[in-house]
Amino acid sequence: MTHFDLLLIGTGSGNMFLDDRFSGLNVAIAEEWHFGGTCLNVGCIPTKMFVYPATIAEQAAEANRYNLSTDFHGVDWPALQKRIFDRVDAIESGGRDYRSGDRQPNVSVVAEHVEFVGEKTVRTASGETITADRIVIAAGASPVIPEATGLEPKLVDTDGYPVFTSNSIMRIPQRPERLVIIGSGIIAMEFAHVFAGLGTEVTVIARGPRLLGTIDEEVSTEFTELFERNHTVHRGAEVASYSFDNDQVSVTLRPSGRLGDVDLPAQLDADAVLIATGRTPNTTSLRVGDAGFDILDDARLSVDSRQRVLSQGRPVPGVFALGDISSPHQLKHVANHEAAVVGDNLAVDVAAGAPGSGAEAQLREVNHHAVPGAVFTSPQVAYVGITEEEARRAGHDVSVKVQKYADVAYGWAMADDPGIVKIVADRATRKILGAHIVGHEASMIIQPLIQAMAFDQRADEVAKGQYWIHPALPEVVENALLGLEFNDA
Repeated sequence: MTHFDLLLIGTGSGNMFLDDRFSGLNVAIAEEWHFGGTCLNVGCIPTKMFVYPATIAEQAAEANRYNLSTDFHGVDWPALQKRIFDRVDAIESGGRDYRSGDRQPNVSVVAEHVEFVGEKTVRTASGETITADRIVIAAGASPVIPEATGLEPKLVDTDGYPVFTSNSIMRIPQRPERLVIIGSGIIAMEFAHVFAGLGTEVTVIARGPRLLGTIDEEVSTEFTELFERNHTVHRGAEVASYSFDNDQVSVTLRPSGRLGDVDLPAQLDADAVLIATGRTPNTTSLRVGDAGFDILDDARLSVDSRQRVLSQGRPVPGVFALGDISSPHQLKHVANHEAAVVGDNLAVDVAAGAPGSGAEAQLREVNHHAVPGAVFTSPQVAYVGITEEEARRAGHDVSVKVQKYADVAYGWAMADDPGIVKIVADRATRKILGAHIVGHEASMIIQPLIQAMAFDQRADEVAKGQYWIHPALPEVVENALLGLEFNDA
């Protein structure tokens, strides 16, 4: 048995807080996979490095809309992969070397899977038992693989098996000519854009009535309509079975029951299938239940507002969690914020002496207000706050304004590209409750609305209290704000 002052499980955002404040501790880092976690290796960063060239390719193919004669003639897939992963892999190996090398003699890397056998005890895959005074659990989430006849879940993401998740699809040696994507959420829509933009024939299978069905219904409907103009989508469908013939894969579909009667093809043949049906927290593989920790209905580890892990509703002394394994938001920027909170609270706890003895007044609380997100697909989608339906259910006297991109001069410059900005506000307080955007650079132009919500600014003050560059695209946000109606002061 080996004992440490601190055990850190996972090296995504969990690897960020471990700085000089903890140089006096004997630390173990358990990482069975890649240093840097999901975002660096298979998520935010490499996907956007594929999204950008796919967007350029799409623009080249459709430039006749702007009275230009350009074409897209194909992608050098191996060269694109090399440019992306040469950078990503160097960062991963650099992080691993830093934690494993002589520069941090107080840190030991445990490069294998661990699982809990007690509240502060884990066992490694090789059978070693590790105990620690304090533990930070930052082990992330993994792709969900729905069961279906003919599918071997253990073979997904392995060489020679043409069924992939986001963990492996970006590293396939050849770009597939035909790709079936199962799912209609963020991951599915981003990869649909990447592969379709780079020349693959993409077919999307969506169980629900709309794509991106968890966002505001009006915005989801707008996105679905725009996406279906250029992509093949089967809504209200799910996979019934898989079959394989050499390197090819075929799927049969059946109605999901969420869209009534639907007309579906008998079979879809493809070079590859991407399963993008969400991600689930890695609580089961860590066996956190054996430690007595509370687990929520959606498999997340239960934490309090200070990121302390709970057992029977009470904080476990010296045990914290962050990121996708516990967060209600599977977003890197949220995990980074939670990591900063954990780092500060852990430092207070260590300074206080015994685990769990840090004074409540000195501990930071996590801030999950005005959490934004974006989908880097075509067109882009961005959102912050609550939907119109949620606002009405919460009892707000709601004011809503939907503004078209084509209503502003920059929209004219884009040949009236489709897109909308929808803002939901409270008529009495004039505060922004939510904002939802579909269109060009949605992830950028939503930022003033995020800032307004974060700093509790009134919508009318944001609209009128600053300059808006004319004729830049953010004018569509300005006009949406100006279009809101409020009660008389």
